[in-house]
Amino acid sequence: MGAAVPVLRDDFTVHELRALAGRASNGKVARRLLAIALVLEGSSRKVAAQSCGMDRQTLRDWVHRYNVEGPDGLSDRGGGGAKPRLSPEQIAQLAVWVEAGPDPARDGVVRWRRADLARRIEAEFEIKLHERTVGSYLVQLGFRRLSVRPEHPNADPVAQTAFKKNFASIVADILTERAKGKPLEIWFQDEARVGQQGTLTRVWAKRGTRPRAPRDTRYKWSYVFGAACPARGAAAGLILPYTKGASK
Repeated sequence: MGAAVPVLRDDFTVHELRALAGRASNGKVARRLLAIALVLEGSSRKVAAQSCGMDRQTLRDWVHRYNVEGPDGLSDRGGGGAKPRLSPEQIAQLAVWVEAGPDPARDGVVRWRRADLARRIEAEFEIKLHERTVGSYLVQLGFRRLSVRPEHPNADPVAQTAFKKNFASIVADILTERAKGKPLEIWFQDEARVGQQGTLTRVWAKRGTRPRAPRDTRYKWSYVFGAACPARGAAAGLILPYTKGASK
């Protein structure tokens, strides 16, 4: 053990160092300040170090830092870690790929897995990443593995949006003269074909979003039709073995 390093700074009193320790949000920094305060009060290095949960050599190192930088020198300094393998531009491009989804013809998949994205990154950027590293980048970008909502392969999002925006005018146009001026009930109807169906999986998407994915909706068994009126709290349904246009 080398000779004790003297505390050379005199711009902070013992009282001021204890006050700084009381306001410190980091417990380690507070203990270092208190250890130096004990030294200035006349305690031995051994007592000061043990009282603040460190050995004498560690206290010696912190005194060196304090002499050069003052209380600011008692904070931890990270090594910075390994340099990111992907540049900010490449990370942004990764986000674009995930948002757009894979191209089955080019990528050979219908949903992204970490392994698929790792292959795409290697092909585009010539950087080989482990799939766990890809997952870390996805989490950093705000993506999570979420359950998808079923969507018919022939669904038209543009037509759906136009219908929702123009719903009131559409109802007004098709309302018969006999119905005008009378109370109007709006029922919401949907149908389902009960039987064997394709499964949905999880995909990488932004937290809080509701991603969509095509799903085979062909069924063989019973057909269920239901409608509900939220205003009345009423509902009605039909269960049929087949419908017009559907084979038995």
